[in-house]
Amino acid sequence: MRTDVSGMPLEWIDYRDAVRLYHTEQVAYACGTPLYSLYGGTNARTGLRTVVNVSSIIATTGHSYNPGNLRGDYTPPLNNQTLFKRDAYLCLYCGLRFPSSLLSRDHIRPLSQGGRDTWTNVATACRRCNNHKASQTPEEAGLQLIAVPFKPTYAEYIYLKGRRVLADQMEYLIAHFPRTSPLHARLRNAQV
Repeated sequence: MRTDVSGMPLEWIDYRDAVRLYHTEQVAYACGTPLYSLYGGTNARTGLRTVVNVSSIIATTGHSYNPGNLRGDYTPPLNNQTLFKRDAYLCLYCGLRFPSSLLSRDHIRPLSQGGRDTWTNVATACRRCNNHKASQTPEEAGLQLIAVPFKPTYAEYIYLKGRRVLADQMEYLIAHFPRTSPLHARLRNAQV
């Protein structure tokens, strides 16, 4: 994971991007777990072999584009992968957990009734519940949401985008979540 020099999460990067940042001397500091030691050629002056040690979290210098820091009204892009992870792969109507292939994006206030495709108007739903609800509001369909949909902050969105988040990266990201974030409880429940 890459952060800015102040420690705010920016993006997920792979080891090749990390090595490029080390090589161009853009890494201000590294923290977290050492992941890789990559060996290069031999330095002609010193006779020593080049080694780049890559950590799980690196902070970079220079101008960094972090839309979460620039304005308070930042809205992360909405896609099914991050939506399903936000809702812990639970159908927010029946409360059952499903693989992502059996989930769908439900518009709480349907598009046909003027609803919008926004974080606060969408919920993860299993196909059965979504089909039952159809083009109705939950109240009209006799359904009730088990959690309140929310718009993630930039740090929460970085977590939601991650596929395999290491324990030290998770601890680092959680420290940047708002205290009132519903993700705190969802992550605690997922560990039980």
